[in-house]
Amino acid sequence: MGSMGGGKHDPTRIGESLADLRVATLESRRAEQMVKLIENYGGVAVSAPAMREVPLEDNPAAFRFAEELLAGKLDAVIFLTGVGTRFLFRVLETKYPHERLMEALGRLEVVARGPKPVAVLREWDVAIGLAAPEPNTWRDLLQALDEHTPLLPLQGKRIAVQEYGVPNRELMEGLQTRGAETMPVPVYQWALPEDVGPLRRVIGEIAEGRIDVLVITSANQVHNLMRVAGENGLEDAIRHGLERAVVASVGPIATEALREHGISADLEPSRPKMGQLVYETAQKAKALLEQKRRAG
Repeated sequence: MGSMGGGKHDPTRIGESLADLRVATLESRRAEQMVKLIENYGGVAVSAPAMREVPLEDNPAAFRFAEELLAGKLDAVIFLTGVGTRFLFRVLETKYPHERLMEALGRLEVVARGPKPVAVLREWDVAIGLAAPEPNTWRDLLQALDEHTPLLPLQGKRIAVQEYGVPNRELMEGLQTRGAETMPVPVYQWALPEDVGPLRRVIGEIAEGRIDVLVITSANQVHNLMRVAGENGLEDAIRHGLERAVVASVGPIATEALREHGISADLEPSRPKMGQLVYETAQKAKALLEQKRRAG
């Protein structure tokens, strides 16, 4: 996420107003600044912090994975994301020597979903046994595993799956139906806030069509939003609610996270700064909102 930035803008200028619009923000660390920015353009800010920073040592699933890895109890590990792979290694190296971890990984099949985890694994000199072909979906990964002789048959194999964000249920179910025993390894740099009440409330408002604009400043906000929505069976309701709202994303990484969850971003600012995001959203939101609701 960028700084507030964006310079000084006059919120009273035509086409730059969020007046009468309910604008949801999931910002945590800078929640107060975001609320003020929205209110400066006349919007009604609905603040629902979606994240809290997690210390490296507060990742117990990662350490359980390391114990199984070092004990030789795994047949394979699947790395799904570059960010998650890098963060997992950072977590593990707070407790275990680098050389010992790399030696243990060298004794099993290392599988990467796509180019991002591949790049991180290469940085760490980890030998990759299998990389899923493009477009690197969970289906491509399963198909590649079905043809990967060193792991066949999958029946009875113990496979750890690195997760970052929300679990990939389809992949896990696909492995389990093939007889594999799966070990999810969720790693978090950003977890849910201690109090998820505001987030649950904004999910309800989005589902009910009471939010006009959703402002996203990080990919993890999206993952946590959909994680809590999923716990309440509201993922589809969120997608439907946002079809009739304006979704403003700070930049490509957040936009990609939205896309992963079946949500389209309606705009990105010319510069990935929080202030610029709100400024350009204020310029364009009413026209975009009218256009989306007319089309719907």
